[in-house]
Amino acid sequence: MLFALSAHALASAHALTPPPLLALPFLFLPPLEDWPSRKAGFTSVAPLLAMEPPQALLLSSALLLALALVFPGGLCKFVVEKNSLSVSAPEYLKGNHDSAIGNFGVPQYGGTMAGTVVYASTNSNACKDFSSFGVSFKPQPGGLPSIVLADRGDCYFALKVWNAQNAGAAAVLVADDRDEPLITMDSPEEDNTAAPYLANITIPSALIEKGFGDSLKKAVNNKEMVNVNLDWTESLPHPDDRVEYEFWTNSNDECGQKCEAQAEFVRNFKGAAQLLEQGGYTLFTPHYITWYCPEAFTLSKQCKSQCLNHGRYCAPDPEQDFSQGYDGKDVVKENLRQLCVHAVANESKRPWIWWDYVTDFQIRCSMKEKNYNQECAEKVITSLGLDPKKVRECMGNPDADAENPILKKEQGSQIGEGPRGDVTILPTLIINNRQYRGKLDKGPVLKAICAGFQESTEPPVCLSEDMETNECLTNNGGCWQDVVANVTACKDTFRGRVCECPLVQGVQFQGDGYTSCEAVGQGRCKIQNGGCWHETQNGVTYSACRASLQKGCRCPAGFKGDGIKTCDDIDECKERTACQCQGCRCMNTWGSYDCECQGDLLYIREHDTCISKKASTSRAGGIVLMIILIGLAAAGIGAYVVYKYRLRSYMDSEIRAIMAQYMPLDSQNEIHHHLQEEA
Repeated sequence: MLFALSAHALASAHALTPPPLLALPFLFLPPLEDWPSRKAGFTSVAPLLAMEPPQALLLSSALLLALALVFPGGLCKFVVEKNSLSVSAPEYLKGNHDSAIGNFGVPQYGGTMAGTVVYASTNSNACKDFSSFGVSFKPQPGGLPSIVLADRGDCYFALKVWNAQNAGAAAVLVADDRDEPLITMDSPEEDNTAAPYLANITIPSALIEKGFGDSLKKAVNNKEMVNVNLDWTESLPHPDDRVEYEFWTNSNDECGQKCEAQAEFVRNFKGAAQLLEQGGYTLFTPHYITWYCPEAFTLSKQCKSQCLNHGRYCAPDPEQDFSQGYDGKDVVKENLRQLCVHAVANESKRPWIWWDYVTDFQIRCSMKEKNYNQECAEKVITSLGLDPKKVRECMGNPDADAENPILKKEQGSQIGEGPRGDVTILPTLIINNRQYRGKLDKGPVLKAICAGFQESTEPPVCLSEDMETNECLTNNGGCWQDVVANVTACKDTFRGRVCECPLVQGVQFQGDGYTSCEAVGQGRCKIQNGGCWHETQNGVTYSACRASLQKGCRCPAGFKGDGIKTCDDIDECKERTACQCQGCRCMNTWGSYDCECQGDLLYIREHDTCISKKASTSRAGGIVLMIILIGLAAAGIGAYVVYKYRLRSYMDSEIRAIMAQYMPLDSQNEIHHHLQEEA
């Protein structure tokens, strides 16, 4: 567990008192030479080493005394990220105000939101479900979205926003209950009960100052319509056509929900990140937080198990149990390896390989599977076309009593410069030198990155929902493939490539997708003969793949062998397995045999016996005679049918001719009769 105490973390609860520093098992701080560069704020602390209570008390007291004497104001500089809030009505409240972006939910980076402020007279702190009070914030048809104003206190900020969202709110403003500078509302990291709703908050939120909040409440209580506009268009710098961003993360996969959320984000965002970097739209840099062990304790058992380079670079014990499992130094070593993978990949002009390595390492080399080690890591490195030797050279000697230039640089990067605050918690995303606030999810993060481009320079992905990147075109994505059959386990998806045994022509392959895949089921023989032996001689082909078998290979009849690489012809004549009838002559052929009977006998293969040709000839003659008689009968019937048809046609034509001769005479007599009547 990584515990970071800062203004950022202190704002995660209504009035929860942070744990006293003297009660912490151990205290790690950045190198002493970095302290003068820090400004007022709070210190970062982490319970990295388990020590006996007297030792912990002595060490913590000494460190606190040193801090109090040298830097009374504290050490860590934390920057509150803000968005603009303007009031458009009523007239006397018009103006612009700052609000502190909440570090959960989905801030609308690059966009705006107009709405009407709503303040509930009951459950005003939003700590309970509004449905229990019959309150709904769903706007009327044609109305503006509801922006709920809630009082600070009594519960977590995130819970307030969750309850308001469920009641129909489009955004939440939390009014501070004390006169102080704006702080960042953080998520309750240590509360497991908050996990289900934290992942489902989809609306933005912000903290506003007490005085401004009181003015809004008064106007709403007076039945006035209060309209505001939330603006995130300038929350991130957007100077040019390239966005530079950093991701501060950790290779530890045993830290609970935080680690799982980081791993899921890397998997989901990988495809978009690689596409953006391959197109030259972004410059990405991974980072890892490390601490140091105080010099007086560098030789202790705890420091040796949790630190590299004689206490200079440390990480928490993954399982919080020093007697078993992996140590903090294992985490630091893998963090260093991941930094070097990025460095080596960058030298080969393929820095985006880092995303592939981290994703595959999480899948193949987890602590739970006891594969969190150098051997597994180097298998992943090799599968991605990188040289493990170069990575090892980059890492240097972790046991040396000397500075590691890579890790030393990381410690320096933790200190904020300019508008960027210090990095004190994991994970942290920094875009154009500003810390990202909100849910660590692909959609919101991609929107924030797109907000970092100068107007009209955004890549197509920022203007369209469609995005596709084919990682399988390079080194087959590090997955299994059959070059001859043109079959691969590399599957390109929106989220990046996955190594998954394919379904080809209705045939499912099975295996781990990285090193092996085998065709299974009916139809498998259509694909490269199911991986079995096959051969053709003199126009005849034999195969050891049998459609009746779900998997595996078996030599066909007339052959013997393993069915995969070899199937040798069986000499039935030599082994006396066929053509054993009396007086028969056997001749072996490839995959079969020929058998000749003596005299006028005929060989029957199915029964491996000989019969008389005369009997077969007599039977054949009778069949031929019967066919001839049937044919003659059919011809006679056909001739009779034709004769009857032609006779009937002749009679019909004769009748029509006779009738045609008399019809004109009747017409002439009728005309003559009419003429006489007129006369």
